[in-house]
Amino acid sequence: MNELSGYQISGAGARMYERYATQYMGQWAPDLIDIAALQPGERVLDLACGTGLLARLATPRVGLAGHVTGLDINAEMLAVAREIPPERGALIEWIEGSAVAMTFADASFEVIVCQQGLQFFPDREAALREMLRVLVPGGRVALSVWKSPSPYNRAVGDALEQLAGVETAEKYRAGRRLRMAPSADTLHGMAVATGFRAVDVLSRTRTIRHPAIETFVLNHLAGHPVAVTLAALSEDGRAEFARLVKNGLADYAEGDGVAYPDEVNVVTARR
Repeated sequence: MNELSGYQISGAGARMYERYATQYMGQWAPDLIDIAALQPGERVLDLACGTGLLARLATPRVGLAGHVTGLDINAEMLAVAREIPPERGALIEWIEGSAVAMTFADASFEVIVCQQGLQFFPDREAALREMLRVLVPGGRVALSVWKSPSPYNRAVGDALEQLAGVETAEKYRAGRRLRMAPSADTLHGMAVATGFRAVDVLSRTRTIRHPAIETFVLNHLAGHPVAVTLAALSEDGRAEFARLVKNGLADYAEGDGVAYPDEVNVVTARR
């Protein structure tokens, strides 16, 4: 899975991503924005912005004097982002482009935020060099990467492997695998080697909740690259998939939904 081919999502899938995946990612997003400590008037880049969750949260923090840019390689995700009214505050500029070859001038931003994007870039070192280049001197980054497979990730991966095969399951699991989601030490070393200063890696843990898990998981994956394979299953097959996921999360049941622990690493650093 990589930035160029592994997380491309169609128009319908992008809308499902916005509706359901952001319920998931949205439980982490405010914390990342808080860590970034955005200030009025700052120029902020939401890198690998998807449908723009972080960008929208950033706008009231930087205010009318600030500016927010969302960059993503997926045109369909950006199309959905443009349809959503922004929060009060700065305007948002949406740009289609690659994290490893940004078209921005040097020193264009005070802050870069990136939620669960770094592990999908085809050349992480190149992406970090680009981040360093487009930051002003003293500018900062706040980048989150999954720390480990969550109970939900494991349950979904196991159900996919049973009903859709190993390849599909591995495509889903990839973003949590160590080879895709680097360890804290690796992340720290990469940032230092790139030339960032004041590098720190914060471990963050929280309880994630999903309602009506059998319905949620099917809707959530409709906005994921495995959606085509899952849709090819029969109606009974999809129902069995949802049942397997629910059973795999039985220890975390909360009503008809689930509540389970999850964890991320957040890299903070300055140019």
